Amino acid sequence: MYSSNDLYTNPKPCKHLAEYKVKNGMCGYNLIQDCFRTTPYGRTTLEMSKLEIPRCSVCSGCQGRLYMCLICSSVFCCLSPESNHALLHSQSQDGHEILVDMERAELYCSVCCDQVYDPDFDKAVMCKHIKGFSRSENGVEESEMRLNKRRRLSFGMDLDSKNMKRLFIRKSKSCFPLGLRGLNNLGNTCFMNSVLQVLLHAPPLRNYFLSDRHNREICRKMSTDRLCLPCDIDLMFSAVFSGDRTPYSPAQFLYSWWQHSENHATYEQQDAHEFFISMLDKIHDKEGKASLAIKDNRDCQCIAHRAFYGLLRSDVTCASCGFTSTTHDPCMDVSLDLSACNSSRKDFASKSSKPNESLVGCLDLFTRPEKLGSDQKLYCENCHEKQDALKQMSIKKLPLVLCFHIKRFEHSPTRKMSRKIDCHVQFPLSLDMKPYLSSSIVRKRYRNRIFSFDSDESDVSTEFEIFAVVTHSGILESGHYVTYLHLRNQWYKCDDAWITEVDEEVVRASQCYLIYYVQKMLYHKSCEDFSCQPMSLRADTFVPITGCC
Repeated sequence: MYSSNDLYTNPKPCKHLAEYKVKNGMCGYNLIQDCFRTTPYGRTTLEMSKLEIPRCSVCSGCQGRLYMCLICSSVFCCLSPESNHALLHSQSQDGHEILVDMERAELYCSVCCDQVYDPDFDKAVMCKHIKGFSRSENGVEESEMRLNKRRRLSFGMDLDSKNMKRLFIRKSKSCFPLGLRGLNNLGNTCFMNSVLQVLLHAPPLRNYFLSDRHNREICRKMSTDRLCLPCDIDLMFSAVFSGDRTPYSPAQFLYSWWQHSENHATYEQQDAHEFFISMLDKIHDKEGKASLAIKDNRDCQCIAHRAFYGLLRSDVTCASCGFTSTTHDPCMDVSLDLSACNSSRKDFASKSSKPNESLVGCLDLFTRPEKLGSDQKLYCENCHEKQDALKQMSIKKLPLVLCFHIKRFEHSPTRKMSRKIDCHVQFPLSLDMKPYLSSSIVRKRYRNRIFSFDSDESDVSTEFEIFAVVTHSGILESGHYVTYLHLRNQWYKCDDAWITEVDEEVVRASQCYLIYYVQKMLYHKSCEDFSCQPMSLRADTFVPITGCC
């Protein structure tokens, strides 16, 4: 880790990695440090030679995943469990169990057949990108302007921690708000980091966890679960809002999430929206049980539902007699189609640029009456037969935090093709949701003839302020997620470990995927409650950052 942090616990390494560290220390890590290559999207690979394609030392093949031994630097492939030359090598050579995945620059144990995590290895990868550093005799990276020994001992931090902070917290025109802290990419985890930044700064969740509403000590005593996702989230809130500015590695959280969502336990790139929904589901699974036991009502009182729960209304109207069938569906977000994709379905494979869209236009499309197809006819209870029908969506109940999911990824079952819609979506900083509420939609449908409307809308404000935007750049198969946070009238770009101030034009020029609004009352209260002064829970370990208070 970049600095000592009592709040963070590293996952225990496998016994083979532990034995390797005892025998070889940091030697292998330092020898390959110059071979790390990082793309602009933050993906790191191990490149031994720019001219030669790496090949397996046994079969000379270059297919499948390739691994390099940290002891002898030989390269081996692993095409399948039956053709695992990396495992054969470790079986023939004692102590050669630990290798490096060349494509992902991650540690791999050939005996356990799994990725293993070592914070010292992550540090070796990240130190590669720090300019102006020289290597000491014991292999530890040191700054050219060394800190004196007494300060190193009293602060209990790594020698290069101050320079680490200068790298990841770029110089800014003003001080950074408390809680802005980069998150290290643990291997194609930008989708996770982007959503975590949103949840860390969503006022209801932030207030809940920072006010100790989920107490880790009490939870451990009362629960038999070895892994608790809300506990790991609470741990992350404590670390991020401690005042420490060095990038935080959410490895413990990632491990816990994998245990709760085994189908997502992979280092492959994943969808940020799916991760967001999965996160809320897992929080509900843990918190919802306790809250429902205390409060006996129909609505779940877990923090996930209290913050994001809304209700959609669907009206299907018979085109013959006007009979309307109404259903209500709970939602944690609102998925919006782009009108540009509707006008180009016949030319699905076309790569022509799409015109700019607007969030208001997408909401108008969402609430617009839609004629159902011949295969979706409504069985009218009044006509007693299937009839053509119109369907109209509206919002029955607004949540405290409103998430809009822009449907950028489109799939065609007939053509068996997928594509990403690359148009830009303009969005307002302030949004009034009143025109899209069920009461407004129904009144408009009946020409304002209805003067009273039984609804849950009156007790919820309809005015919202934007506080986060998750963007996706790149193509459908591979891309990169970045979060922009709007805090105290300033935009901040959260690109994994890097935090920078940006202008509003930069945010608007990006391809937004998830847009988050919070009720205006909560937004302004949030700005008043949290100043930009970085206050550390361990004040003696805080070092001022260039460009920050």
